[in-house]
Amino acid sequence: MYPRFSPTERLLAVFLLLIVAPWSTAATQPPLIIVSLDGYRADYLNRGHSPVLATLAEDGVHAKGLRPVFPSLTYPNHYSLVTGLRPDQHGMVNNTMRDPVLGNFSPPNRAANTAGRWWDQAEPIWITAEKQGLRTASVFYPGTQAEIHGKRPSYWQLFDSSVQPDARVDQALAWLDLPADKRPTFVSLYFEQTDVAAHNFGPDSLQVDEALVTVDAALGRLVEVLRQRGMFETTNLIVLSDHGMSATSAERVVLLDQIVNVDHIEIVSSIVNAGINPKPGYEAEVESALLKPHPHLQCWKKGSVLKKFHYGHNARIPAIVCLTEEGWMVTTAAIASKTANAPLGEHGYDNDNPQMRALFVAHGPSFKQHLVVPVFDNIHVYALLAKLLGVTPKATEGRLAVTQGMLRVSDGSGTIDK
Repeated sequence: MYPRFSPTERLLAVFLLLIVAPWSTAATQPPLIIVSLDGYRADYLNRGHSPVLATLAEDGVHAKGLRPVFPSLTYPNHYSLVTGLRPDQHGMVNNTMRDPVLGNFSPPNRAANTAGRWWDQAEPIWITAEKQGLRTASVFYPGTQAEIHGKRPSYWQLFDSSVQPDARVDQALAWLDLPADKRPTFVSLYFEQTDVAAHNFGPDSLQVDEALVTVDAALGRLVEVLRQRGMFETTNLIVLSDHGMSATSAERVVLLDQIVNVDHIEIVSSIVNAGINPKPGYEAEVESALLKPHPHLQCWKKGSVLKKFHYGHNARIPAIVCLTEEGWMVTTAAIASKTANAPLGEHGYDNDNPQMRALFVAHGPSFKQHLVVPVFDNIHVYALLAKLLGVTPKATEGRLAVTQGMLRVSDGSGTIDK
């Protein structure tokens, strides 16, 4: 079930086992590792390409799905997972944003990505942990590259897509090899392979299957080395994702040109969620055009977005928010003409849509075994992380009560619930 290791790798593992003090007795706080598999839709686990992850799910806790926040995009959801807040509160309202003071934010904009001012409307779990005396480390988890409230993780790296999954795992293990007084208690890893494959080839493609095999092998490497070093049974491991994925096509595109004069609008974001600001003097015209019913597209003024989305009050949200029907995209003719190949998979849709459901699997000494739980909102993960790390959490929209039943110590009395 687990990846094969070469004789050299096995000898190295034995050597490390002999020279490194047992991790389970080196620190009083059980280590916590979270692994984010970007775009890993909840039902991908049933496709037969994730044996390591399936075993963890069977032996530990497995949610039927993790409901993302709206919009069901990468940056908003990664930050909700580690703050317990929705985008209106934590400020990462989209992958592409415009702030009245800070300017423009997008994933390729490294200067914005590493600027703490974009992230400091909330305090993520690693900053809280560092402030309370724990060391943390991250391989590429979104946000860890920025100095937030004057702090970063003790160990972190700038995102580099060329770093292969096994190398990412090895870096996390290297940090866990450090002496007890330098070793992180909380480690996060990020893998984007399933998301990239689904965008380029569609969620039902062979390429997604191959990506599932790749990330599962990396997870297997992590599990196997932890086993070899006597740490697997004493480490809490959570494997989750930020959102799911829906199939799209070039034939299912709403062109804004057919609805509104695009010369009179500024497009802040598009594809699935279109964030639009009318240019000065054209507010009434643009609102009249966009806010009426349209096939496959619904638009709202930012303060009137459906209440179930809990979205529309942060200053970074544009004046008009539009959302496409599942499987559809929205753009302009000019942007479409510059795009060589339309995405064959997308996310960002209604977060209640089953296709948007994300993954949640937990395994370790703090978790019950062989437990399946219903779908739950991802804002409740933060309180669970704080509980596992033994830190006092910041104010959150989530509740520990939602995940408390996953834990073996369920009532706070010290009684072990098996």
